[in-house]
Amino acid sequence: MNKKDYYEVLGVSKDATDAEIKSAFRKLAKKYHPDISKEENAAEKFKEAQEAYAVLSDKEKRSKYDQFGHAAFDQNGGYGGFSGFEDFDASDILRDIFGQGFGFGSSFFGGSGRSSSTNRKTKGPDVSVIFEMTFEEAAFGCETTVGLDIMDNCEECGGKGGHNPETCPTCHGTGVVTKEQRSLFGTFASQSVCTNCNGTGEIYKTKCTNCRGTGKKKVKKTIKVKVPAGIQTGDHLRVPEKGPAGDNGGPNGDVYIELKVKDHPLFERDGSDLYLTLPLTIAEAALGCKKEVPTLDGTIVLNIPSGSQSGEKHKVRGKGLKSPSRSGVGDLYVVLKVVVPTKLDRKQKKMLEELSETNLKTPYFTKYEKYLSKMK
Repeated sequence: MNKKDYYEVLGVSKDATDAEIKSAFRKLAKKYHPDISKEENAAEKFKEAQEAYAVLSDKEKRSKYDQFGHAAFDQNGGYGGFSGFEDFDASDILRDIFGQGFGFGSSFFGGSGRSSSTNRKTKGPDVSVIFEMTFEEAAFGCETTVGLDIMDNCEECGGKGGHNPETCPTCHGTGVVTKEQRSLFGTFASQSVCTNCNGTGEIYKTKCTNCRGTGKKKVKKTIKVKVPAGIQTGDHLRVPEKGPAGDNGGPNGDVYIELKVKDHPLFERDGSDLYLTLPLTIAEAALGCKKEVPTLDGTIVLNIPSGSQSGEKHKVRGKGLKSPSRSGVGDLYVVLKVVVPTKLDRKQKKMLEELSETNLKTPYFTKYEKYLSKMK
């Protein structure tokens, strides 16, 4: 049977991030979960989405799929359609979407019909922050610190919420409670998270006073960040496991830093290349000169030939920016701008009047005047 492309199923591109893949699956789960959806073939579409997520959310499986497609998971590869995905568990996402008691008793990959574990370790949420930096810091790279206000594990109780643990008497350490209902069609059992221990299977004789039993506390945290050279506004850096604490001893979430680079008073950027406007007087442009030109790592002397015009560009190799994605350095382009003075003293005005009496016309002047005369 021909199967749809997993990226197409989730509606994401092949270079989608883990966060984009997770977000796409969440949307499809809300839409097609058989317990709530009234759409036609909802169960089939949900299975399809969950299979796609099972592969694309796993780095190793995704790599195999990108290389071999569905053939990587055929019978010879040990997967064979849905088989091989029995251990995949998206209950943390489903509980996040529908609530803690949702999803127990649902089975989509041939499992036992109960959640894998209510006290399983889950990673903390990711956070995003904006970091503003100078043009020079972005150009050369730097090491800096970023401050965060996040929920982290309580230091006094280690994130447990209390001291002196003991088995929960309500669920007997399972983390779930089972309720039976009798009807004309037989006895039906349903499971839900134990409210006495919140699914951990343990309660504590003494509640932690520092976090009031929650296991987490809001803290101010400073993380070190290494910014590569050549970064630009809109780029992101990922700092793994420095975000909010996970649940039940799970790893901390990741911190995504969006970079914002301040404008430079002189330089403008185009990728790895830099552009600098160099002002010239009329005399400097006409007679030629040597001009001191700034770069990001010092000054150079540029030879301006006589008769230079506004808009002319002089390329200085290797004086641009490093690229964080590839080797090499960009170039610096010096753009000439002949500045006409708006105020003249008496001496300057007299000199220009004397100059205007000489023939300063270039071939373009002649071409222009000939065309103008034809129009009269």
